[in-house]
Amino acid sequence: MNNLELDRTDIAILRALQSNGRLSNVDLADQVHLSPPATLTRVRRLEQAGFIEGYCALLSREKLGHDNLALIEIALELHQHERIAEVLSQLVQMPEVMECYHVTGEYDYMLKVSVANTRALDGFISSRLIPLPGIARIHTSIVLKELKATTQIQLPDIT
Repeated sequence: MNNLELDRTDIAILRALQSNGRLSNVDLADQVHLSPPATLTRVRRLEQAGFIEGYCALLSREKLGHDNLALIEIALELHQHERIAEVLSQLVQMPEVMECYHVTGEYDYMLKVSVANTRALDGFISSRLIPLPGIARIHTSIVLKELKATTQIQLPDIT
């Protein structure tokens, strides 16, 4: 199933669940103007086709004591497959790393890291990142203010 096969009802379901993943099937059915069984069938089809990857609660970093958000760029020394795989497997297992991207440009990878404070960030960089074999350079930017953070993907308008 690809994007071309989505109809307006599928898009409406995705929009509604993207805004509120806790909608009951009955409420979702009301919103998309289908019966609850038909809605459930469509939701399951969207899940099985991979359009819906899962459901989660979005937590407040600040309320949980994670006041610092940092974007860390990493350049590798050598681009050997074994070394890259080793570094990446360690990076993705670190609980401070919320997101990890392979990027173009001067650096090879960008991390989104959540920690309690600057001391914790210093400890993370000093004791977790710098010791990784194969790291050539690290560049860190501390987020001063989050202007927009969303998990919602822009969906096409289907008429």
